Amino acid sequence: MAMIVPGEVVRLGALIARITAPNPGMMTGPGTNTYVVGSARLALIDPGPESAAHLDALLAVVGDRLRWILCTHTHRDHSPGARALKAATGAKVIGMRAPQYDNQDAAFAPDRVFKHGDVLDGGDFTLRSVHTPGHASNHLCYLLAEEKLLFTGDHIMQGSTVVINPPDGDMVAYLKSLEALLALDIGHIAPGHGHVIERPHDEVRRLIAHRLKREQKVVDAFAIHNPSTLDELLPIVYSDTPERLHPVARRSLHAHLLKLERDGRVWQQGARWKLR
Repeated sequence: MAMIVPGEVVRLGALIARITAPNPGMMTGPGTNTYVVGSARLALIDPGPESAAHLDALLAVVGDRLRWILCTHTHRDHSPGARALKAATGAKVIGMRAPQYDNQDAAFAPDRVFKHGDVLDGGDFTLRSVHTPGHASNHLCYLLAEEKLLFTGDHIMQGSTVVINPPDGDMVAYLKSLEALLALDIGHIAPGHGHVIERPHDEVRRLIAHRLKREQKVVDAFAIHNPSTLDELLPIVYSDTPERLHPVARRSLHAHLLKLERDGRVWQQGARWKLR
């Protein structure tokens, strides 16, 4: 599998190109993937962060053919680039409005607000929105029907699991959104970070199994500390994860506990959690 190089144009099919933003890191992997879809009229999915270099790379690909800018969600590595790209091309911005949390792109201003099942007709392609809350409450995937290709943003990433960060991140919603994908006729996944994923239904099932296995580790950890704080549970539940990633893992641990609370299996007493 070839290394992902920021700024490089990678053709994924007759209608699809990928350009990755120059923002590699612990949370973004090789960088945020931007996808360009179409031929005569173009749609662009996830313009990425504010970056002059990335904007130049995108403009070199789309020229004067860009009509739509779609965002999967409004985390700051996915949507802020929409403003400069719209100013340069006049393209319409599509997505869901940003929820009121600090980790969101609060300035995101869609010209068209999509909901589940809305369709963009590009002439030689169609993109249908699939609302997939969990990683973010306003997260949308986009299904390119002609290729059976699902653009998943941060709902599914290649080579890494997704962080679920409460309060906007919700583990119950995330698992339901994953299960909903099993009913879709998809052949490939184009993630927001990493390479195209083959055998998408197998990957969805793997992710569900991984989350439920992690949930069981949370329950088992109470045999050592009950009641327990997040920080007491963290090294036990994430014993298989490098310590440098524990501050990020702590967010998903919190999401697991909130799910268990809703399931009636644990309850919170101040800073401590207790298994029923």
